[in-house]
Amino acid sequence: MAILKALVVDDASFVRDLVKRTVRQRFPVIETTDAPNGRRAQSLMTASSFDLVLCDWEMPEMTGLELLQWMRQQPKYQSVPFIMITSRGDKDHVIEAVREGVSEYLGKPFSPDGLSKKIIKVMGRQLKEAMDRGGRSLSGPADAFKESAALLTQKREAPARNPQPEPQSPLLQPQAPKPSAAAGSSSAKFSSRSGNKGAMSMASVRFSESTLASVVKDINLTEVRVIAKRDQLFPGILDQAVVDIDLGDGQMARLNGYVHQLQAVDKRQDTDFVSVTVRFVDEDPKKLEDLSRFVARFRAGGR
Repeated sequence: MAILKALVVDDASFVRDLVKRTVRQRFPVIETTDAPNGRRAQSLMTASSFDLVLCDWEMPEMTGLELLQWMRQQPKYQSVPFIMITSRGDKDHVIEAVREGVSEYLGKPFSPDGLSKKIIKVMGRQLKEAMDRGGRSLSGPADAFKESAALLTQKREAPARNPQPEPQSPLLQPQAPKPSAAAGSSSAKFSSRSGNKGAMSMASVRFSESTLASVVKDINLTEVRVIAKRDQLFPGILDQAVVDIDLGDGQMARLNGYVHQLQAVDKRQDTDFVSVTVRFVDEDPKKLEDLSRFVARFRAGGR
């Protein structure tokens, strides 16, 4: 039986489903409701009450930041935890969100463990007591509460013998690294394989535990196909992804998606290159406009 209520706000239904699934599996005492943008979320929050808000930043009609600003002006929501889940991790945006009263900041793509720890951190004993009342176990190898004591007391547990890398909060995480010189030298090889005589477009494809330096092979309004060297850490099918594309003039498009296909470039077992297709899930008109501009420029460069 649900005891707490959470509102999940994101213009991409794929992301909303990921968040709701994680909450449902890890915290069965939390009932989730979702909204495609801040305006709809505002309406739901006015008509009902929520104990937690998990929200994207960039959305049509009303952004996550605008929803946060409105929320902190409402007496019943002044102290309700608000987790911003977004691909915007640059310092200025983080500082702006902190000033407006954000409780935590989680970068996309996120892992279920990363999201669970943020929820535990912001809800604290309210969540623990709800789990107790719901008769749920607070321990177990796959239980999200196995580190709850450390999180609630701000103490660190001894590191595991072979710890897996954990995605850092964007509050502490630097920008995704630019393609290295090695990646740059690889682009010439990519160019000769692709037959594209225009300037190659580099892209960073971010996953929950890695960033893939790659070259754009093809792109349209629904998906992008990139080529990356095999010696990097690759994702799995259906893993979340954020594709960072340089639009020029200092602007960066951050497009949310998921891995649709992984394929060897050559029909050889020892091929050096892998093709990765990422399907986009954003429904924000501004992002689609940015993508359209890049597609047009990409096509013109390949003539």
